[in-house]
Amino acid sequence: MSEFRIRLLRDEDWDDVVALEERAYAASGLSEGREALQSRHRASPDTCFVLEHAGRPGGYLLALPYPLSRCPDLSRSEDGDASGGGAGAGGRDGEGARPGNMHAHDLVISEALRGQGLSHRMLRHLEETARAAGYRTISLVAVRGSHVLWTPLGYRARPEVELPASYGSRAVYMAMPLDPADPTPPSDPIPGPRPRAEVG
Repeated sequence: MSEFRIRLLRDEDWDDVVALEERAYAASGLSEGREALQSRHRASPDTCFVLEHAGRPGGYLLALPYPLSRCPDLSRSEDGDASGGGAGAGGRDGEGARPGNMHAHDLVISEALRGQGLSHRMLRHLEETARAAGYRTISLVAVRGSHVLWTPLGYRARPEVELPASYGSRAVYMAMPLDPADPTPPSDPIPGPRPRAEVG
C-alpha cells in the first residue's frame, strides 16, 4: 500500500473531492455541493483527509465533531447558507463544550481504487485520530441500505435517532464506542462509497 498516502485535505484538493462526491451521490440525490462540503472541512480541518494516489486524491473522508444522535443536514452548510443555516462550527450544541463524538460524515473512494481495503484503512485512520484526541464514540449515517455493511465494523444502528429528510428514507444513524484496544478486521467488507457512508 506504499503507493497510497492518507494526509490532511488541502485547498488544492477541492476540484477532485467535489468530482468524487458528485460521482458517488448525484444520481441518488444525495450530493451536497462544494460549499456544504467545504463548510464541513472548515468546521474541523484536522479530521478531514484525502487518500493520495499518483499525486492526486483517489478518495476522501470528511469528519467533524458532532453531539451523539445529531448529524449534519445535507441541505445546509455548517456555518449557514441560503438554505437556512447549519448546526454551527463542528455541530456544537451551543454550550461551548466539545462533543465527545466524532461524526464520519462522508467517505468516498474512487471507482478505480475500490476493493483494496482503502475505505477501511481511512476509517481506521480517523478512529485512531479521534481516540488520540479523547473522543469516546464515532457516528455515521448509512444511506441506501448500507447499514448492514457497517455492523461488522462495530457500528450499531440507532433507529430512534431522527434524521434530516435530506438523507432519504432508507438512511440509518449508527454509532460505535472507541475502545482503547480496537482490533482491525482483516479485510474491507464495504465495496462502494461510504458514510452518508455507503458515509453523507
